[in-house]
Formats: sequence, C-alpha cells, structure tokens
Amino acid sequence: MSLIRKKPPVRSGILRAPKREFPRHRAFIRRHACSVPGCENRTIECAHVRTGTDGGTSLKPHDRWTLPLCGPGFVNGEAVEGHHREQHRLGEASFEKKYGIDMKEIAKEFAKRSPDTNMKEAMKGAGL
Repeated sequence: MSLIRKKPPVRSGILRAPKREFPRHRAFIRRHACSVPGCENRTIECAHVRTGTDGGTSLKPHDRWTLPLCGPGFVNGEAVEGHHREQHRLGEASFEKKYGIDMKEIAKEFAKRSPDTNMKEAMKGAGL
C-alpha cells in the first residue's frame, strides 16, 4: 500500500517583516526617569514616537523609537494623568513644544545607549 504524499504549500513570495519588538530595550527604557524635565512621577512607560518614524496606521513603530514617559500615578498625594497619555492627547508636536523636548532625538540617544545587542544588530542589518 502506498501513501499519497502531501504537496508542499505554495509560497507567496512575501517576506516576513523584520523584527520590531525588543523587550530588553523596553525594560532598559522603563528603568529611567520620565523624559519631561522636572517630572517626579515614578510610574514609567515606554512611549513610541510616531511622527517621522517607521510606524503607520495600526502599526506601532520599531522599539528603537521609544523613550520613557510617566504613566498615570500619584505625585505628592495627587492623581496625575501621566505624560505618556498627555502626549497622545495633545499630539506629539504640541507636547514637544509645551515641554521643550525633541522626542525623536531622545529616542535616538536611548537606542544608541541600549544594552540590547539584538536590537542594535537588527538596526545595522536594516541600515538604521
């Protein structure tokens, strides 16, 4: 008795997108203080810079475009919204103008100093 062999699936030729998420880099980001000068909130989140980066509609930018911004929490006993949420509410340009920061430059500096060698290798391979 002979078994019928299953044909291999036809490949579409579409390549997988390069890796965009690097948990070690995000953990490195969360170990730092909020990027807004003078902020005392200790609840830190990874905020992605979207304007002028490789993100898109429903596509989160590469983790190299992250910086530490605080999340909701309490400062001196008062509840605060957090700069991460404020950044989304105001929009990046207004947020940067309000606090006098350049989020893209801050993210570049964090990417340069990141201990995540996998992310740095992926960036070199992509020509970033």
